[in-house]
Amino acid sequence: ICCENKRSQNAEDAQDTIFCSEDDNSLYFTYSGKSNILEVKELNYQVKAVVYILPSAVNISSNVNMASQITWYENLAQMKMPWKSDPHSHVPVIQNLNLKVQSGQMLAIIGSTAGGKTSLLDVITCRDHGGKVTTGQILINNKPCTPQLVKKCVAHVRQDDRLLPHLTVRETLLFVAKLRLPKFFSDSQRQKRVEDVIAELQLHQCANTRVGNEYLRGVSGGERRRVSIAVQLLWNPGILILDEPTSGLDSFTAHNLMITLSRLARGNRIVLLSLHQPRSDIFQLFDLVVLMTSGLTVYCGTARDMVQYFTELGYPCPRYSNPADFYVDLTSIDKQTAEKEMESRKRANTLANLFLENVKDFDDFLWKTTEGDNVANTLTINMPHNSCDQLPGALKQFTILLRRQISNDFRDLPTLLIHGFEALLMSLLIGFLYYGHDKTRLSIPDTTALLYMIGALIPFTVILDVIAKCHSERAMLYHDLEGGMYTANPYFFAKILGELPEHCGFVIIYAVPIYWLSNLVPEVEHFLLNFLLIWLAVYSARALALWMAALLPTLQLAAFFGNIVFSAVYLSGGFVISLKNLWTVPYWFSRISFLRWNFQGMMQIQFTDTTYEIPFGNFSFQIPGKLVTQSMGLDSHPLYMSYLVLTSTIGIFLFLYYLCLRFIKQKSSQDW
Repeated sequence: ICCENKRSQNAEDAQDTIFCSEDDNSLYFTYSGKSNILEVKELNYQVKAVVYILPSAVNISSNVNMASQITWYENLAQMKMPWKSDPHSHVPVIQNLNLKVQSGQMLAIIGSTAGGKTSLLDVITCRDHGGKVTTGQILINNKPCTPQLVKKCVAHVRQDDRLLPHLTVRETLLFVAKLRLPKFFSDSQRQKRVEDVIAELQLHQCANTRVGNEYLRGVSGGERRRVSIAVQLLWNPGILILDEPTSGLDSFTAHNLMITLSRLARGNRIVLLSLHQPRSDIFQLFDLVVLMTSGLTVYCGTARDMVQYFTELGYPCPRYSNPADFYVDLTSIDKQTAEKEMESRKRANTLANLFLENVKDFDDFLWKTTEGDNVANTLTINMPHNSCDQLPGALKQFTILLRRQISNDFRDLPTLLIHGFEALLMSLLIGFLYYGHDKTRLSIPDTTALLYMIGALIPFTVILDVIAKCHSERAMLYHDLEGGMYTANPYFFAKILGELPEHCGFVIIYAVPIYWLSNLVPEVEHFLLNFLLIWLAVYSARALALWMAALLPTLQLAAFFGNIVFSAVYLSGGFVISLKNLWTVPYWFSRISFLRWNFQGMMQIQFTDTTYEIPFGNFSFQIPGKLVTQSMGLDSHPLYMSYLVLTSTIGIFLFLYYLCLRFIKQKSSQDW
């Protein structure tokens, strides 16, 4: 028997050795500031509810739409019109929550779906959009939690990875290091910090691999999650908050990631995370556990005492079962039938009341049966405490963002080639349609149609492409601005200037072949003036698309309203119907139509100082080209007015785009 017990003990030791993939004596990436304490006291949090009363409804509360916490603006964007609603009704998401966690500890919030885990993290990080805290307070080092305080000491890693796909892991971290580390850091110090974080999160094997996304193959899911953590870890925060960090990962990758987070916690840092049902070896890594169900706290205390606590209440964990699985199932609300829902809800309420009764005498509201300090001895990496107040200035942010914009855009070669091929194909199709008139000039109607087609076709595709690209970057922009990585001013100028090379190349590929193939006025001066008009018209469409993308919250709405505005611009451009025949409303709209001024300018360039021969039987008449522009009402302003109006239009659209960046939260549809 003794030999059998010894073999069993050796087998258990060997198993522990197999699953222990980290050395406990490794160098931790340590937070060198003073220790932090995060406290949540008597927190009650509610969101607005919309109650839909159905004819067959017996229990109205079962028809409460929890997603109604979004604002009317977001509801309108999703085409939801909840007419029958009670504006004063609210649904409690978090009820009477108390917890206290300090540096060196990792706290896990576990529970079933819709238990209030993500809402709690949003409230702590001051991102509780659409809800309100009715009672209670959140304190960091005995100071009320504010957005300014959160930006200085709290890093929030979202569930979705929001990274530029065409940059490598090392490039991504270098750009973030230049934006988030203090301005007195030298380039070598920033590079060293990046290498330290890469080593800490074990990203050496993929440091030179593109991050990628769902369309571009890059790093794996676990590596991408580590990169998201590395982005926040670069500025060495004292509190690290993660929402579902293991979501979408296999069990082995999730386990290794949690070991890394446990090591980061032992580096004098608070790690707060939410999980559904962690596996048993992950559960053992937690210092503290909060078990929530429907906003109620069923348990809050040390992970090692959780089984003992529920055993004393008459719910022992079965042998060989995962405590996290068993107790999450025990406290979940079963909604298969009304009877099961009532029974499970009653059990959850009873357990929540028992817990409050058991911890009412503890000042930290944590259940514990043993005392001990879980903070490991760590080595320190020096980091100035006031670094958040010495971040790079606006000019430095602009240069960094400009380099990042150009690097990411020009790495996307497939998209650039597709756009270039699209412009060339449209140019060749139109050019060859009007080709073959090198000896005889195009007729007046054909020339007029060609000029309007040149300016009207390509902006339509530009609007759709720009809106789609902006919305693909919108989620990352929202969190970067909210996290204080940079401000809207440097991003605005970096975005505008960073896309200029792509715009210029696009217009050159489109405008040059079509001009010479269709045998327009061959003088270089006329060509350059015509090219500049096309450049301004296409950029007007780009600026319009930027404004629509920043103004409206979804890709579908931005594309819809962008097409409406462009259609109005197209119809009032002076070709579909003469400007002289427009009634009052479209006539005044034509004054701000960039296609009208582009068309008017190109008509004046091609027809002024040109004489056309009009055959009539055996005779031909000499008609000055200026009469053509007069007959269409396109000669009321000199040529330079076209350039001035187009430039002003671009300036107005860009100014509106800037205002949207400044005053409208750039939330993407993923965040609703």
